[in-house]
Amino acid sequence: MELAHSLLLNEDALAQITEAKRPVFIFEWLRFLDKVLVAANKVDVKEKQKKLVEQLTGLISSAPGPPTRKLLAKNLATLYSIGDTFTVFQTLDKCNDIIKSKDDTPAYLPTKLAAVACVGAFYEKMGRMLGSSFPDTINNMLKALKSAESQGRGEMLISLQKVLCGLGGAAASCHRDIYKNARSLLTDRSMAVRCAVAKCLLELQNEAVFMWTTELESLATLCFKALEGSNYGVRVAVSKLLGTVMATALMPKQAAVMRQNVKRATLEEVLELMATGFLRGGSGFLKSESLVFQAYVVFVTTLGGQWLERNFATFLSHVLDLVSHPRATQTHVEAVYSRRCVSFMLRATLGGLLGEKAQIAAGMELCQAIGKQMRAVEAVVSDPSGDNKSGAADVSASQHVMVCALKELGSLVHSLSATASPLIQEPSVGLLETVTSVLLHPSMAARLAAAWCLRCVAVALPYQLTPLLDRCAERINNLKSSPEAVSGYSVAVAALLGGVHQCPLGIPHSKGKLVVSIAEDLLRTASQNSRLSLQRTQAGWLLLGSLMTLGETPARFPDPFRLWSNVFPRSQKELEAEKARGDSFSWQVTLEGRAGALCAMRSFVAHCPELLTEDVIRRLMTPIECAMTMLSHVPAIIKLYGAHLKASAAMVRLRLYDILALLPPKTYEGSYNALLRELVAEFTLTDNSANTTTSLLRSLCHYDDSVLMGSWLQETDHKSIEDQLQPNSASGSGALEHDPSSIYLRIPVGEAVPGPLPLGVSVIDASVALFGVVFPHVSFKHRLQMLDHFAECIKQAKGIRQQAVQLNIFTAVLSALKGLAENKSTLGPEEVRKSALALVMGALDNPNPILRCAAGEALGRMAQVVGEATFIARMAQYSFDKLKSARDVVSRTGHSLALGCLHRYVGGIGSGQHLKTSVSILLALAQDGSSHEVQTWSLHSLALIVDSSGPMYRGYVEPTLSLVLTLLLTVPPSHTEVHQCLGRCLGALITTVGPELQGNGATISTIRSSCLVGCAIMQDHSDSLVQAAAISCLQQLHMFAPRHVNLSSLVPCLCVHLCSSHLLLRRAAVACLRQLAQREAAEVCAYAMSLAKRAGDSSGSISEYDCRMAELNITETGLEGVLFGMLDRETDRKLCADIHDTLGHMLSSLAVEKLSHWLKLCKDVLAATTDLDLSLVRDDEDSEKKDAEMDDDIMFTGLGEDDKAKPSVVAPRWVTRVFAADCLCRIILLCENANKAHFDLAAARAFRVQNPKGDLLVLHLSDLIRMAFMAATDHSNQLRMAGLQALEDIIKKFATAPEPEFPGHVILEQYQANVGAALRPAFSPDTPSDITAKACQVCSTWIGSGVVSDLNDLRRVHTLLVSSLDKVQAGTGSSSQLYSESATTMEKLAVLKAWAEVYVVAMKIKKEAESKPEPPVRGGGGEEDEDEEEDLGGAVLPPDSLISLVQPELPSLSRLWLAMLQDYALLTLPAEFSSQLPPEGGAFYTPETIDTARIHYRGSWAPVLHAVALWLRSTGFGAGQEPIEPPADPTKAPGFFPKGASSAVAPKSFEDLVKDRMHLMLGVSIEFLCFPRAEEPIENVTSCLQGLCTLLDSPCAKTHIAEDQLLAVELLNVLHRLLLTRDPPAVQLQVTAVVQETIRAAVEHLQEKRTQQEDEGEKDRPPTVLGEGGETGELVPGKSLVFAAMELLVFILVRHLPQLNTRVKESPSHAALRPQRLPGESACLVANTVSILAELPSLCTPAGSMTILPTALFLITGVLRETALKNADLSVPMPVSAALQGLKTIITSPLARADSTQTQWTSLVRSSLASVLEYSQPDDSRPDMDEVSMLTAITLFLLSASSELVGVTVLQKGCIDRFKNALNSSDPMVQTRCYQLLLSVFQHPSRALATPYIHALAPLMVEKLKAVERSRPGSAGELQAVQEGIRVLENLVGMGEEQNRVQLLALLVPTLISYLLDENTMAQAAPASSGLHDFALQNLMRIGPLYPAAFKTVIGAAPELKTRLESAIRANQASSKAREAARLAQPAVQAAPTIKLKTSFF
Repeated sequence: MELAHSLLLNEDALAQITEAKRPVFIFEWLRFLDKVLVAANKVDVKEKQKKLVEQLTGLISSAPGPPTRKLLAKNLATLYSIGDTFTVFQTLDKCNDIIKSKDDTPAYLPTKLAAVACVGAFYEKMGRMLGSSFPDTINNMLKALKSAESQGRGEMLISLQKVLCGLGGAAASCHRDIYKNARSLLTDRSMAVRCAVAKCLLELQNEAVFMWTTELESLATLCFKALEGSNYGVRVAVSKLLGTVMATALMPKQAAVMRQNVKRATLEEVLELMATGFLRGGSGFLKSESLVFQAYVVFVTTLGGQWLERNFATFLSHVLDLVSHPRATQTHVEAVYSRRCVSFMLRATLGGLLGEKAQIAAGMELCQAIGKQMRAVEAVVSDPSGDNKSGAADVSASQHVMVCALKELGSLVHSLSATASPLIQEPSVGLLETVTSVLLHPSMAARLAAAWCLRCVAVALPYQLTPLLDRCAERINNLKSSPEAVSGYSVAVAALLGGVHQCPLGIPHSKGKLVVSIAEDLLRTASQNSRLSLQRTQAGWLLLGSLMTLGETPARFPDPFRLWSNVFPRSQKELEAEKARGDSFSWQVTLEGRAGALCAMRSFVAHCPELLTEDVIRRLMTPIECAMTMLSHVPAIIKLYGAHLKASAAMVRLRLYDILALLPPKTYEGSYNALLRELVAEFTLTDNSANTTTSLLRSLCHYDDSVLMGSWLQETDHKSIEDQLQPNSASGSGALEHDPSSIYLRIPVGEAVPGPLPLGVSVIDASVALFGVVFPHVSFKHRLQMLDHFAECIKQAKGIRQQAVQLNIFTAVLSALKGLAENKSTLGPEEVRKSALALVMGALDNPNPILRCAAGEALGRMAQVVGEATFIARMAQYSFDKLKSARDVVSRTGHSLALGCLHRYVGGIGSGQHLKTSVSILLALAQDGSSHEVQTWSLHSLALIVDSSGPMYRGYVEPTLSLVLTLLLTVPPSHTEVHQCLGRCLGALITTVGPELQGNGATISTIRSSCLVGCAIMQDHSDSLVQAAAISCLQQLHMFAPRHVNLSSLVPCLCVHLCSSHLLLRRAAVACLRQLAQREAAEVCAYAMSLAKRAGDSSGSISEYDCRMAELNITETGLEGVLFGMLDRETDRKLCADIHDTLGHMLSSLAVEKLSHWLKLCKDVLAATTDLDLSLVRDDEDSEKKDAEMDDDIMFTGLGEDDKAKPSVVAPRWVTRVFAADCLCRIILLCENANKAHFDLAAARAFRVQNPKGDLLVLHLSDLIRMAFMAATDHSNQLRMAGLQALEDIIKKFATAPEPEFPGHVILEQYQANVGAALRPAFSPDTPSDITAKACQVCSTWIGSGVVSDLNDLRRVHTLLVSSLDKVQAGTGSSSQLYSESATTMEKLAVLKAWAEVYVVAMKIKKEAESKPEPPVRGGGGEEDEDEEEDLGGAVLPPDSLISLVQPELPSLSRLWLAMLQDYALLTLPAEFSSQLPPEGGAFYTPETIDTARIHYRGSWAPVLHAVALWLRSTGFGAGQEPIEPPADPTKAPGFFPKGASSAVAPKSFEDLVKDRMHLMLGVSIEFLCFPRAEEPIENVTSCLQGLCTLLDSPCAKTHIAEDQLLAVELLNVLHRLLLTRDPPAVQLQVTAVVQETIRAAVEHLQEKRTQQEDEGEKDRPPTVLGEGGETGELVPGKSLVFAAMELLVFILVRHLPQLNTRVKESPSHAALRPQRLPGESACLVANTVSILAELPSLCTPAGSMTILPTALFLITGVLRETALKNADLSVPMPVSAALQGLKTIITSPLARADSTQTQWTSLVRSSLASVLEYSQPDDSRPDMDEVSMLTAITLFLLSASSELVGVTVLQKGCIDRFKNALNSSDPMVQTRCYQLLLSVFQHPSRALATPYIHALAPLMVEKLKAVERSRPGSAGELQAVQEGIRVLENLVGMGEEQNRVQLLALLVPTLISYLLDENTMAQAAPASSGLHDFALQNLMRIGPLYPAAFKTVIGAAPELKTRLESAIRANQASSKAREAARLAQPAVQAAPTIKLKTSFF
């Protein structure tokens, strides 16, 4: 293939390859040329032009295939337009000669077509440059057109279209000729030709004025004719032509009008003309006439949304007149079709073209139309004379108008959702009154449509649901005597109940009871009045059925079974008796009643699955069995009383089949025989003279086979009309009146309005479905009988009836086989298989393609069910033989599909041995050019085989691929099905080769390039489905070999397809973009933008591609903008989901880099909100004016050229805006994960200075707030929720961002007004609960964020919360209830939660303020700032400002909080305690809504628990508060405490109250902490732990938990478990805090008891030993608090310091861990743990403490070893100070005094010290060990445990060594600290301890100090070390006895004097050295007076000392006094030690 990539065709290479590969080589060269010519240098092209033209024109006569000729023509035209044009006329003449040629042989045809294509391309590219040659060309073409065959005709017309396009107005002289010749071909027998003519005429009408003036009518008539017998492509093309011409007639193009003075058509004329198409034809309403409606849609779309807005009234009345025309509604089915067409058209125009504002206006028009019709009907109905014949006809016609208008109104409101509220609330429109008035219409269809419309209103605006229900219920009660009212209002109630599941807030529980009573009443009174009995019966059952959809039935009414069983006879005897009496009317009522009861039962089974116990099913079966028995009697009754009962009987059967299909088949085993008899009779049409067929066949066949049956049409935008044109299907004839129960059932996904099929079809459908359920459970004997019976039935029937019977039977058989496969059961023995096989094989040669498809599918399913190799081989062999011999199309297609289906269902392994034969046969069939049908079916089967064989197919890939390519290059494009199947094959082949495609081997490269060529050919095909196939192939290729797919050409192509009119192509394009955006979002966006630039540059040629380009409006918003725009137009769910995903991927990859771009996108979408409702912008007068001006501008712009060119863009709809708001939240999250500078203004500005293009979120804060504000104040509830969420995110993320200009302030402060304004509307009385709940959450976030520091500013938001609290306290009365009780629960709990959060923050601030000293000004920075609220410039707020807002509400809040916690506690009880729940519900929930309430409580209890804990602590458990009362309404509230003792019974003592509250708080916490769900937010865990900590901080709680030791143990066990499951350090820290409080409580309690005992102990009783462990020292796990605490603490320590675990060290895999510095949080944790550990011994008796002390001391000394590391800043790590403190606590504890344990204690202390000594051994492996801390620990032992250590020489030696090491240390810091510690040891009162140390260490010290004279200190640290040493010596002097003083001073004084400097050196001395001099001098001057005699003796002994001292004193006196003062100050500074321990340990 690489050889083909050259400017000239490489003829040598071409000659060398095989004949078969040449077309591919040539095509590849042309593809290369197409890319390279545009980019090449013009000079190069001109040099080689002559040769190139030769080569290209040579190709014309080489019979090129369709894609090749298209490219060839394009390249030739491009070549001439770039190079010289002088030979163009020769080439043109040459082509014309070929076209003129009389050679009509098929072999010459491709050459002719190539010439035709070239002519078209020349004119399209060069147009008027070709001057006057066009008349000859056109005439030549027209002449050839007359004699050409269909392929030629099509190609010539396409060429003519291009000629016209290129010449524009210049070709006016030929326009009439072209028109005359072309128009007759509109009814050509070839569909491809019809399409081509339509496109050609569409091009012509741009310039030919006569087409839309004088010829308008004849053209319309022609178009109508062209639609007869057409296919989808023709329908789209012709309707586009007709619609466009009509639009042009109405609004002609300016230029054309200027040239010729034409009369414009009026709107009425145009609409009249179009209507004739719809209403013409005498023989009833032909299905294809409905296609005029596609033309209507094109017509309106062409004129645009603004035109529709202005002329909507006229348009609507015209459309509604159509549907009321007698000719459109001659039979019921025709009327249904007409209605569907009109609905389609209204939806397509109103739903797509109008923005929300215009839609509301249109809704008003619709209302008026309905009202007008209804008034007319009322006039006729109330006319007493009844002689108004025409009036009656009007009434029947009006029902269809009503149905269309109401359906559209419903859809409109539904799509507008909450934005429709202006439409509903507008009093002048009276929408609800108008719609409810139709409920009294005489026709059922109109009543149902009105009910449906009400359901739509209720779903869109849930606050209307309850009032509407009440209103309809009231009307039923008031108008019981009117049949229409009973029927209409009950249907409305049913519809509303059916809509409840779409309203999350539900309806009040009482409404269910209300409806039950109405239904029972109707059923009870049905028999009282014969005029009403039918309606009342139907209405009663309809209501009961709809009630079931609510789900929780039993709570809603007592016993449905009673009602059901009353309807049916109880026994066989009753049945017989019943037959004998009654008349035709009573039987009709009876049958309707039974059908109704069965329908209600079915609804029960479908909607209440959790209630279907075996017992319930058994009770259900009684009436059902009666019904089955009754069926056999019905034919006799019908004979007796007349055929009009047939419909009612059919309805009973339908309901019965429906319910049985939902129940497990085992439950009705006994009735199989009778049931199957009925079912088989039903679908074999035994008792049915009509040839009704089932509608299920398509859905039972495989989706992939749609290409053979044409059912892909269901996937188009015209689905609802196209359905009607499908053969053998009732689809499209659905209407609500066929089955009223569908008004309350769930709508199948993808349908807008339920459309149940006509009863006849539905019954057959139901019987077929049930047959599939029952068949797998029937005995083989019966199966055989049925299969034989089927064969017999088919044989008996003739003609059309045979087709119908066969279709039904096949559907049933497929249904049965599917059932067998799902049940994993087999088909049966040989004879059953034989019979089934005969049945199926017989249909493989049926002329009806749908039956052949079904037979193939059945064959595959049979192979799957039987699953035996021999059986499969037999089936395959049969088809092989048939295919080898048969020559007719039918059997070749049928059997080729059979092979495909066999492989599909048996898979590659099961059918491997037939693979080779199958493939070779199908490849041969696929080359059969004589029949395209055979090619289609065989290629389809081949694709199935490739798909199912997987890797086994790898050996056949090359031959298959080369066949696919050959066919793509040769099959005419008009055979689109063949091309679609080729696309399927190619896709399957790509999947088979899979990841191998990345390889570089020769074969793989060839395969890959063949795939790419195949995709390129399909991309260029004119059919949308083929293009879609190409895209999915490229998508596959991109998945396996991304490097080889060229995105630069793929992405623009995908972008263009986004505007395609074909749904499947748009779907494919978006699906592909979604995949590309996952990996390469940036590239995709860049290529899309380049497309926009290209569109701007190229203003030359206009091909079809470029025309689409004009539609694709990529602006600076890029592809993202286009996708956002699509969301407003598209309704297909799959497509919208893919668009969401694509945008999501782009957002994740690009939003942070292109921040302003994405924010602008979101802002533009959200800004559309403001157009809707100007009342929101009240504060902002200007914007209101601006909007008004803008509206005026829009009003008065004419529809000129520009407006018509681009499709009018509607403002983004609410769904898109919600998506944009979600995107906003995602952007904030992405920024948070990307860079913290996004939330710091100062950092952002600095960043901006460095790279000006950089973009950070904080710079767009005002935009973010504005967007959130716009969303939060919208009409749409979903958008308000999204807006509030965004607002909350913004507050949380920016709360702490400081404002650089005003230190101490945050940037959010300036947006207080916006936040307040955004929240205010959410608290209005009519706001739904979920929004208010969300707003409460935002309020508490805002108040707690600490952004606002001024109380007055806070009050704005605070008042909102206060008002909500008042609502909660008022306990809203049931009268004002709109939503279910659980919605009220949600709102109340949200308010309480918000208050709790505010209270928690307020208390935190208060605590911080109290613990702080009172600084004049606050220091900024730090994490904790977020919750502080001070420092408003000058005026500093009192710290408890926030608490002052909460204080007034606290009394009521605390009561409500406690009530809520109690509810929560009860709701969390396991199911087995449900009997203990109060029967009347809780404070905030009702028993009926218990399940939904649980969810709301689960979301809000944690902050409340924390708040209650804070409140209990601050008020001492509510001491002094007024006694607790149950909240709000005492009759409703349960007893406040689980015991049921309401406070009304007897006031409790304070102790009991404390106890109850403790139990409640601890119970809730422990229950939660036992099993926190993984999805629980971590905030709940922290809140709960903080709450516990706070609670245990209060004295009452401490006493309680200390007294109840088991409770404390349980708490610790639960906390231990929590630590095992939850990782965050914050949680672990919180846990240690709770443990600490618990242990402290226990310690304090024990202390009290001990004190008490000591006081009493004087009274001669032997004291009992208090504490754990008793006399023996045993701690019992599970009962011992100490043991529980130890478990937990050891876990934490080992978790953070694994080295402590000796087992780890001993394990062979263990590599020695070097001690490492712990991160901050871990260090804190370990420190806390150690301090708790040290407190534990005090909880034990002496014996008990001996049990735990070894562990405790081991762990503490271990922590010391692992964490004592030097710090750069010389600080002591937290764990170290905690360990030292812990050691001190233990060593100094009173246990040391206990006699019983003295020896153990001594050995413990000694071992501990030994460990510390061991750990402090100097060691090279631990260079950074902190010797100071270790020395401190040693000193601690020496000072605190002196008695145990005196005289232990080993330890003494060790300690002395450590001190020596420290003294010899090179680090002055260590020396300093060592001297300080030694001093404390030397001064120890126990001389026995001190003396050895003095003796051992003093000499060393003296030496060290003497040596200083030679090396004077060089730094402050060294100086300090010397000073400390001297201090020790001084102290020793002081301690010595008088007689030894002289010797001691003789050591000290000379040393000090040696430190003095003489005058000369003094001047140059370093500061430290001179410091030493001063220090020495001062000390000497102080010592002299202290010991005068001894001092004199020492000085006198050495005269040189005296001299030095005297000179130093003199020098000192000589220096100035100022210097002296300075010098005196200096040593004071230096003397302060630089290390400060946090705690003094001594």
